[in-house]
Amino acid sequence: MANLFFGHLRLTPPKILSLGFILLITAGTLLLSLPAASTGASISFIDALFMATSATCVTGLAVIDTGTQLSTFGQIVLLVLFQFGGLGFVTMATLITLVLNKRISLKERLLMQESMNQNSMQGIVKLIRRVLIYSLVIQLSGALLLALRFLADMPAGKAIYYGLFHSISIFNNAGFDLFGDVHGPFSGLTRYVEDPVVNITSMLLIFLGGIGFIVLADVIDYPKRKRLTLHSKVVLSTSAALILIGAAVFFWLELNSTLKPLHAGGKLMASFLQAITPRSGGVTTIEIPLLRESTQFLMILLMFIGAAPGSTGGGIKITTFAILVSTVYAKLRGKEDIVMFRHRISKENVYRAITMTLLSLMLVLISTMLLSVTERADFLSVLFEAVSAFGTSGITMGLTTELTTAGKVLVIILMFVGRTGPLTLAYALKPKSSKELYRYPEGNITIG
Repeated sequence: MANLFFGHLRLTPPKILSLGFILLITAGTLLLSLPAASTGASISFIDALFMATSATCVTGLAVIDTGTQLSTFGQIVLLVLFQFGGLGFVTMATLITLVLNKRISLKERLLMQESMNQNSMQGIVKLIRRVLIYSLVIQLSGALLLALRFLADMPAGKAIYYGLFHSISIFNNAGFDLFGDVHGPFSGLTRYVEDPVVNITSMLLIFLGGIGFIVLADVIDYPKRKRLTLHSKVVLSTSAALILIGAAVFFWLELNSTLKPLHAGGKLMASFLQAITPRSGGVTTIEIPLLRESTQFLMILLMFIGAAPGSTGGGIKITTFAILVSTVYAKLRGKEDIVMFRHRISKENVYRAITMTLLSLMLVLISTMLLSVTERADFLSVLFEAVSAFGTSGITMGLTTELTTAGKVLVIILMFVGRTGPLTLAYALKPKSSKELYRYPEGNITIG
């Protein structure tokens, strides 16, 4: 698998993962640049690169309308990119290896371990197999439900195609849609704001794709094992809290604004979908530019937190956020140890969470500053765009289609770093480390 692409190179797993995404983006850019990929004139190189990066990094930001400006060939190229990008090229390469009945080497198992954010190689091949099966079942189930609903609006063949495309897109947290061809360019799912089938199916697909395959496997095994791992408990409890709090705050802020024309059920569905989708979903049923500034800022916070490790989503990750909150709580209570569900969290994990958050924050702030220079837009729109790209959320306040060439390049970099992860990229770029032969004396600094 890894030997197939990078066998002649002596690369670490982080470097292989980063190069794998670059390879996918390059192939996607070349395919989308072909005349056959568009309905009109060929897409410019920068737009093809932007769309390929957005699809591979399962972001969903689009500089052209997928439903009207891309041909069926172009749409299928996008679909393949966000399927590979969502599940990970390592997972898809493993599928090919298993189908060809090839032996998986130790180096390839290390790569699989890195791609799935696992602490050991034990059972990693079995986990990859289960990921592929779960993904296939969930995406086909979602496609069936959506296709049955779309039959009321379009011919059978188109309904099946739309059901499959949107199920794969939403589960992989890609956020691309084809409804520009039905309801007008960049219309998204706004016409389905009060539709229970589309809303509930979308929320389930985003949630299942965003909690991570490790948690999914753990939940499925729960009836047999009667217990969940600490990782799964943290992801599920934090996800539930963010969804409930996010939906409640969204409902409160928008009750007399964008939610006002909707009936009670529609208000609840819109609030919950808009609370779930910022953490990498990318599909919305409410026009984001019409929201109040306070609501838009709420979505920025949710996008920055993102989804779970080992999932199809981005952001600093739910577990990072949970560790930071637990650390603050422990320090305020004067506790020495950070404890979650009666388990002490190692200092290594705390340092990693702090490093991840600070790197991400610095990246977003620097990118926002640079975009404020290159783009003619208000600050909140620029910040929203930067966080959406980093968190691979794919939601925009309308700035994406207005980006300058320099702005597109910045957003492309943000999407790539957001998908591969700042720490993974840092490990990929760092020189070979050597063991320190000495330690400096400890010093004290006054804080606070």
